[in-house]
Amino acid sequence: MTEAILILTNFPDKESASKLAHKLIDEQLAACVNIMSTCTSIYRWQDVTESADETPVFIKTRQKHYKQVEELIKSMHPYELPEVIIVPITGGLPAYLQWIIEETRP
Repeated sequence: MTEAILILTNFPDKESASKLAHKLIDEQLAACVNIMSTCTSIYRWQDVTESADETPVFIKTRQKHYKQVEELIKSMHPYELPEVIIVPITGGLPAYLQWIIEETRP
């Protein structure tokens, strides 16, 4: 297993997702952030089935940066309860995984 992780979140629009991405890269808290095409999310919130267009965001970083990334997402996100999920990276192209480590601050 590597120390690299993938953090998944969704933002309500590309503009707010892009602001987060630039901040993460500028502060070297992520090596790469993918802002995906808009999707439709269907979920239950406060006993009501909701539907919303959202922009998925994939953040490649290190486990040691998770708390800082989580706090940044929460501070920049308009939702009361934003999605923040860690997906452990258990393998991959070694040179790419090393690049993630090198591009994030120690």
